[in-house]
Amino acid sequence: MASFVIEGGHRLQGEIVPQGAKNEVLQVVCATLLTSEEVTIENIPDILDVNNLIQLLRDMGVKVSRTGVDTYTFRADKVDTAYLESQEFLQRCSKLRGSVMLVGPLLARFGRALISKPGGDKIGRRRLDTHFLGISKLGAEFTYDSTRGIFRIQADHLKGAYMLLDEASVTGTANIIMTAVLAEGTTTIYNAACEPYVQQLCRMLNSMGARISGIASNLLTIEGVTSLKGCVHRVLPDMIEVGSFIGMAAMTASEITIRNVSYENLGIIPDSFRRLGIQLEQRGDDIFVPRQEHYQIESFIDGSIMTIADAPWPGLTPDLLSVILVVATQAKGSVLIHQKMFESRLFFVDKLIDMGAQIILCDPHRAVVIGHDRNFCLRGGNMTSPDIRAGIALLIAALSADGVSRIHNIEQIDRGYQNIEQRLTALGARITRLP
Repeated sequence: MASFVIEGGHRLQGEIVPQGAKNEVLQVVCATLLTSEEVTIENIPDILDVNNLIQLLRDMGVKVSRTGVDTYTFRADKVDTAYLESQEFLQRCSKLRGSVMLVGPLLARFGRALISKPGGDKIGRRRLDTHFLGISKLGAEFTYDSTRGIFRIQADHLKGAYMLLDEASVTGTANIIMTAVLAEGTTTIYNAACEPYVQQLCRMLNSMGARISGIASNLLTIEGVTSLKGCVHRVLPDMIEVGSFIGMAAMTASEITIRNVSYENLGIIPDSFRRLGIQLEQRGDDIFVPRQEHYQIESFIDGSIMTIADAPWPGLTPDLLSVILVVATQAKGSVLIHQKMFESRLFFVDKLIDMGAQIILCDPHRAVVIGHDRNFCLRGGNMTSPDIRAGIALLIAALSADGVSRIHNIEQIDRGYQNIEQRLTALGARITRLP
């Protein structure tokens, strides 16, 4: 396992540009399988999860070319369907959470798909029922081989249908959309996820010839077409990186400008940090975070303790709750962090407590943070990153801490953040990567 050694206590200064949105890229790269024509995708981040998915497509027979620093072309005109039955393919899918979104395109284009139970972060159970129930309504049949741990999906004829999803799953909605665009007739998806990632997928598919209406709402209507063409698509900036950099600036009392953030697609994220008392300014499509020695958590109108919770879009993305929790440790006041959507994402707080943070873990979903108001610095620690988002939160804690910290298993951070130590070092951070 590789590690970061971080010398804390240094203020950051300068400008940083967020990478392309990982969660969008995983969807739109899978969508390139829906056509035999060339698809160009711009602003693809150079991160582990994305690189693994792109290599998986190469091994499936997709022609992939890197035509720029962050631009790739994909042409899925000769997909090796025999490889999709191989043990190698199944093993690689089991290590990559985004591989589940191969099901929709493969089923829509080739009538069958085989996939193992996908892996990913250790943040609790993330069920696939929404994916499978929705795709089943379109005419697919699922069988599960418990001995091999694989799902086999087949459909001789996909036909549009009405469905009310049991949860507004982002990847589930994306998978169903990608299945429905080539199904016969009209598909209506109610309680669809409407995150910007899903909106972007829909816009890309429409530029390929799909007929999707209701984009940005939770009611999507898809009129099936017989085939799709190629297109050029640009990925949004990563909202999770934007939020991470806001939190990092506040936690280290630094002055940072975050460039080209696509502010209109950040939703409630800026206001969620403002509720912690953090000042930030929109300057065109940039965010300026001024240096703040102190920031005070707001209370509710009746004076009760502030609660910050995740929710489906347009609520706060769960991917930023770890960062918000860490930032609250140096605020003035207290806040209840309520992680509703995953049951294990708060378990990293024991590492923050070891660093001197005052946190009460109430249960797997709730933690009360009592801010230090910088009267006490966190102290450097020795810790292991359990998942991508906890990893960046621990990195933020280490950057603000008094002393030297080590974070192990940083491959988890690499899965979601591109060249993070180099980009932060350019701002004045002191981070060394050890093999």
